[in-house]
Amino acid sequence: AKLSKQHLAEVYGRGEELVKACFARRPNYNDLVPALLEVGIDDELLIRCGLAMHIPLRPMLGGITRDLGDMLTKLQGRDFSCEFKYDGQRAQVHCDDNGKVTIFSRHLEVMTEKYPDLVALVPKIRSEGISSFILEGEVVAIDRESGDLKPFQTLANRARKDVVIQSVKVDVCLFAFDLMYLNGEELLNRPFRERRNLLRSLFVEIPNHFSWVKSIDATSADSDTVSDFFKQATDIKCEGIMVKVLDNAQNPELAVDMDLDPEEAPPPPAQPALTKTKKTATAKSRGKPIGAKEDAEDIADTTKAGTGRRKALLSTYEPDKRLDSWLKVKKDYNTTADTIDLIPVGGWHGQGRKNAWWSPILLACRNEENGTLEVVTKCISGFTDAFYKANKEKYSEDGDNTIARPSFVEYGGEPDVWFEPQEVWEMAFADITLSPTYTAAIGLVSEERGLSLRFPRFLKVREDKSIDEASRNSFLAGLFRKQEARAPVAQAGNGEGEDDLYEE
Repeated sequence: AKLSKQHLAEVYGRGEELVKACFARRPNYNDLVPALLEVGIDDELLIRCGLAMHIPLRPMLGGITRDLGDMLTKLQGRDFSCEFKYDGQRAQVHCDDNGKVTIFSRHLEVMTEKYPDLVALVPKIRSEGISSFILEGEVVAIDRESGDLKPFQTLANRARKDVVIQSVKVDVCLFAFDLMYLNGEELLNRPFRERRNLLRSLFVEIPNHFSWVKSIDATSADSDTVSDFFKQATDIKCEGIMVKVLDNAQNPELAVDMDLDPEEAPPPPAQPALTKTKKTATAKSRGKPIGAKEDAEDIADTTKAGTGRRKALLSTYEPDKRLDSWLKVKKDYNTTADTIDLIPVGGWHGQGRKNAWWSPILLACRNEENGTLEVVTKCISGFTDAFYKANKEKYSEDGDNTIARPSFVEYGGEPDVWFEPQEVWEMAFADITLSPTYTAAIGLVSEERGLSLRFPRFLKVREDKSIDEASRNSFLAGLFRKQEARAPVAQAGNGEGEDDLYEE
């Protein structure tokens, strides 16, 4: 019998989600393709392609909120944990039965050689009975004597490889916040409260070397306590806080509206949440995911159900998903009270749901002395879908508003397309940082480094300004000096992590 389009869409949709889930857990085609050829699109695929030592799983991501009030509204009626969002580098640490350690970045890059001091720390932090694990945390530059945290730019001073412990000049502390794998068993389907308890009870804290993220447990009724905690985080130069649901909702009425303000957060991911944590027997075989069959059933259920306006928040670990069960609340962009008017000069093809648009977009300020434009930053934050669409139409690849690489733009990189400079955008930002990548204001505050914006955010098009009225590099330098007078900013090192300076 001929299958209907709807039925085919359901079948292929379920298969697509299953493969995506497998690849998020084990992003290795050498494992995925043979398993697909052998078992096909089947529930067993999640078991065959579960977590593996020294193959990084894609990290879970946090949804974006406007402010603390927005976060408290989203998590109404739920128990949650608030954690300091440290200004460091996210790290995924693998240790196998033989004691081999591999450290991965949030972008799945191997950075074991960058942190030999953390590798040497592993035998000291695991208690007796722990044979293998995968944990996640934030690597932060620290003053060993005082315990004071240092900014991300200080961390960037470390070389990327061939680091010798004896030559380490930038000390670090690993602040652990999650445990995804323990002694051959996946913990992804366990509630966050349980994963956190295992982490804190089975690993040994070493002050200023290995510790837990600072956290408090709260509910939406504890607004004053949460506000005080947020202030504590920003007072010590954290980016803000992460807020995580502790337990799976037992009451379906505690589901949360997933219709987010498009200016403040991306739409819900195309991939549905995979897990409904159920009581299942502990997996006996090494590496078998707990509840893998339930994962596959949930994929089918979600595909059939379609998308609803409200979605239950789970406290499970969902690789490669940006869900409202994790929320980030960053310090207010407006605390700087400063904005800057920049000129969009180029863009890259977007990824995922943004692949039809330009994202990120390259922005520059003016050098009034020689008439050039000096690139300041890339930006992907603050744009609505409607704006993205209009911007792509305006700067279409075969249109009159795109040009060959211009000689008057100072930038060492190569975007996918160059824009004809013709408009001015007002931008907010969290901080200004010295940068080895961007050339803006080079020579005005540093002979070797330019200036860049940290967490740039689009505010509006300045219809009242021509490009000749965009901000000058001297204005940017003045903002930096004012900021430095308040709290000195460390110089960036070799440029690693430069892409982390614009919000994702």
